[in-house]
Amino acid sequence: MASHPDLSHLLPAARLRQLARDWLQEDAPSFDYGGYTVGDRQERAVLLCKSPGILAGFPFFKAIFAEVGCSVEWFQSEGVWAEPITRVAEVRGPAKDLLLGERVALNCVGRCSGIATLAAKACRVAQEAGWRGEVAGTRKTTPGFRLPEKYALLVGGASCHRYDLGSLIMLKDNHVWASGSITQAIQNARRVGGFALKIEVECRSLEEAVEAAECGADIVMLDNFTPEDLHPTASTLKASFPLVTIEASGGITEDNLAKFVGPNIDVVSLGCLTQSAVVVDFSLKLCRDPASKPPVRNFIF
Repeated sequence: MASHPDLSHLLPAARLRQLARDWLQEDAPSFDYGGYTVGDRQERAVLLCKSPGILAGFPFFKAIFAEVGCSVEWFQSEGVWAEPITRVAEVRGPAKDLLLGERVALNCVGRCSGIATLAAKACRVAQEAGWRGEVAGTRKTTPGFRLPEKYALLVGGASCHRYDLGSLIMLKDNHVWASGSITQAIQNARRVGGFALKIEVECRSLEEAVEAAECGADIVMLDNFTPEDLHPTASTLKASFPLVTIEASGGITEDNLAKFVGPNIDVVSLGCLTQSAVVVDFSLKLCRDPASKPPVRNFIF
């Protein structure tokens, strides 16, 4: 198996446990009638990948089953490309607990793998265009599922962008309008953010971008520009402010990404990486004979 960095070290164990508990509580807030019917006999189940994609979400899958007293053995590495049907992992534990964790864990690994797959495709498009900047996600994530989705972006090779409101001061159009001007908004932000936080300003024109850069913005987002307007604007801005990071955003997808990358663009952010990713199809199948290692045909479908 190819070597991939172990990104699971980014995830605090206590946070993983809390997420697993919350998700399981959502799915089983009272009685588990199905669990009662199967009892606590020790069983084995195999995680199968049934559609092509990048494998991601392993730490969340493992945390969910750990929470219900089951163990996971991995046959594949996170971050690798899998073709159907691939045996990804084996889970062992009491039957009722395997089935208690099943759907929650599959939701996590399927969603994370879908995001990682789309992120990897977008990064490949950028690389094939000869661009060396960063492909990034956004804060457009599923409520309660941001950590897995941001993690999946990293597995796919993309940047997370800011994780939350405290990770980076981003001044969008509403902030500017409510403050009165870009200049005032940046002054207000710098007063509380100090030296530790960068400031990014969403701009809709070259004039706004220049004002933001002149006032000390670290990052200028050129938002909803057409490619025809984006590149000359970025070129003019970089000529006067070479240290300013320029981000392109708004309406960018895997299909048109190549038109938005260029020598004066440092970051391209795509909300579709988390909003439009198609899940990778997984299933968890109990083995008929828990003492053996059966081929795919011996799983209970």
